[in-house]
Amino acid sequence: MSNELITELVEAGVHFGHQSRKWNPKMRNYILGEKHNVHIIDLEKTIEQLDDAGKYLSGLVSKGKKILFVGCKRQAQDAVREAAEATGQFYVNHRWLGGTLTNQETVRRSVGRMESLENLQKSPDFKKMSKKEIASLNREKEKLHLRLSGIRNMVNLPDAVVIVDSAREYNAINEARKLRIPIVALVDSNADPDLVDYPIVSNDDAIRSIRVILKNLIDPIVGAAK
Repeated sequence: MSNELITELVEAGVHFGHQSRKWNPKMRNYILGEKHNVHIIDLEKTIEQLDDAGKYLSGLVSKGKKILFVGCKRQAQDAVREAAEATGQFYVNHRWLGGTLTNQETVRRSVGRMESLENLQKSPDFKKMSKKEIASLNREKEKLHLRLSGIRNMVNLPDAVVIVDSAREYNAINEARKLRIPIVALVDSNADPDLVDYPIVSNDDAIRSIRVILKNLIDPIVGAAK
């Protein structure tokens, strides 16, 4: 085990779980103890899980498979987008739309609507529109762009999903499980690790923690894509 990696995880606060009163008993085997009523995560387990998940995802990418990164909480939005872009994968980082996986036909229609709004100025009717109409359509475009830009080219279901905060993104978890899409997820001490195929026990609330976990997760993916 790399002492350098342990230090990196500790400095990022990966070992800090939730308040002990909010824990999920299924996380018992991943917790060393508590300090100031906050659970302390066993980073040895975290590193083992990171290694397993990284090998699994890099194996998928080496075969040309696709991954969907999901993380809509404020602390995760930039890190999720950057991880997806660095690996050439898909992402959802603002709001999970119901049916993103289970109702792709509706999602593709929404993507089509977004793309038509992006080409609004080329429309023959554009010059006939009032400023109020244009402003309304631009607001709709921006809203769709926030929610769909990361999956605009996802015409088929992903082969795996990577989720930041499995407890918060329960809708994404439920859709992936329904379709039997493998799930890799950051799992904090308040979550159920049994819902995830490749749990990575870690602090999923701190920006630095999320970034360092995703960095160590995508490094093998980047290597496999070369």
